Amino acid sequence: MTILVTGATGTVGQHVTELLVQRGSSVKALTRNPERARAKLPEGVQIAAGDLMKPETLKEALQGIEAMFLIISSDEPNADLNTDPQVVALAEAAGVKRVVVLVGYEEGPVEESLRASGMQWTLVKPAEFMANVLADWRETIRTEGVVREFFGDALSARVHESDIAAVAVEALLGDGHHGRSYPLTGPEALTRREAVQAIASAIGKDISFIELAEEDARQQWREQGYDEESVEFFVQMAKNPPEAGYTVLPTIEQVLGRPARKLSEWAAEHKRVFLS
Repeated sequence: MTILVTGATGTVGQHVTELLVQRGSSVKALTRNPERARAKLPEGVQIAAGDLMKPETLKEALQGIEAMFLIISSDEPNADLNTDPQVVALAEAAGVKRVVVLVGYEEGPVEESLRASGMQWTLVKPAEFMANVLADWRETIRTEGVVREFFGDALSARVHESDIAAVAVEALLGDGHHGRSYPLTGPEALTRREAVQAIASAIGKDISFIELAEEDARQQWREQGYDEESVEFFVQMAKNPPEAGYTVLPTIEQVLGRPARKLSEWAAEHKRVFLS
């Protein structure tokens, strides 16, 4: 069968695409930027132009699709994406049988539409991505050997993006996942201070942790390109993180038959980008 991957150049979507190709699946990647997608995705992946906020642009891309990996929003700063729930109806009308959705902290109209559809569906609900470290900490680790962060005692059970993708792929290709909601975490809950030290040990570099005052943290996020709503969200998440964000769960091991990867493993895989 042919599987449509939306957000195929994103943090999770790129891993989903690569894993599907490795398992011999026919993959079509939906993107608003075909040239960028061709440069980033494996050879043999079909590229289809379309915009999840404009359902009418998806009709051609959905032709011949039996399963779909669907994102609700983008994980990139200032990326304008809020998937229109009409995408679900279009997918069902086109003959899609199975949909796996990457969900944020709260469900919305897309998930509601999916539950009401006649398609098989699975929700994948990850905690904080380990990949967020690249956007937040990479540059100062690389150039200064320091992380400046707000609320150093905030806990997070960060999850490896390739583990998220692996669960999504199992749900796309395997049986027994219909109607399931999979909350995903890494195998440990670390404070921000502990996370920095785990990275330091993994890459073999001394890294200092400097705790920022709240206003300094807000300004840092603004300079990184986040809007005020996102900045306020980050502050509240640091002060009052939801229990789901730091409660370690066995879901990944239950679905994949192996333990979730630790932050230290992720950091070792990305060692080059922190040191070059």
